[in-house]
Amino acid sequence: MDEENKLSRKTVLKAALAAGVAAPVALIGGPALARTTVASGQAPELTPACDDGDDPTPPQTEGPYFKPNSPQRTSLVTPNTQGTRLTVSGYVFGLGCLPISRVLLDFWQADVNGAYDNVGYTFRGHQFTNDQGAFSLSTIVPGLYPGRTRHIHVKVQAPGRPVLTTQLYFPNEPRNNTDSIFDPRLLMTVRDAPPGRQAAFDFVLNVPQTSTTRPTSTTQTTPTTSTSTSNPPGGTTWAAGTGYSAGTRVTYSGRGYVCLQAHTAQPGWEPPSTPALWRAE
Repeated sequence: MDEENKLSRKTVLKAALAAGVAAPVALIGGPALARTTVASGQAPELTPACDDGDDPTPPQTEGPYFKPNSPQRTSLVTPNTQGTRLTVSGYVFGLGCLPISRVLLDFWQADVNGAYDNVGYTFRGHQFTNDQGAFSLSTIVPGLYPGRTRHIHVKVQAPGRPVLTTQLYFPNEPRNNTDSIFDPRLLMTVRDAPPGRQAAFDFVLNVPQTSTTRPTSTTQTTPTTSTSTSNPPGGTTWAAGTGYSAGTRVTYSGRGYVCLQAHTAQPGWEPPSTPALWRAE
């Protein structure tokens, strides 16, 4: 069989989960996903299990409900939030199966009733992977709305690289079979963890890596506060190491930009390279 036509073990397993059928026994005994080491706090070993031979995580449509300038946070719930609690965790890898630190992940989803908050930022938030390339999101299982199965939207961007926009799905959902956008390659691994559920997914970005060098990590600092009114027209000159808040204006290479999400600038995050963080004026 031609290599390009072969289904990887992960794809077959996830397709089986989507259909709610048993996976072939011969495919179950593979190596554990690298994300299983997240509890230890150690960076995962080099292993092809990060993508199991698949291509980079496939993109999907952004949909009509994305909003820039989401707050930086790892939890989208409060004590009064309705819905089944859900924790989504995993790693972000490059093409060399090495984890990538300081990757921006911007999540948004529907509430328990299937509605999006298009006025405020309920169930919207962004975060960055840690030094081990790991992320964790506290949220709820999203509700259903007409025409779609359950899903969570996300934008993923490594420093200085293009934005991956995609969606994450839940196994054993009846609507997986009727949703025209659904892709089994984007199924999370989900298990019950009373009083809620736990899900895991590892992103693989189209970022070249060598097999011997881990990406350099950068320690995140708390953004300093500033406002767009404190800067002159056109803004101050963008500089690495500076904390920018949403609405701050800067110039870079003679062009003006407006900050969309609070962050601390670093090399590789220049405004032209990070449309998730900066909008050109």
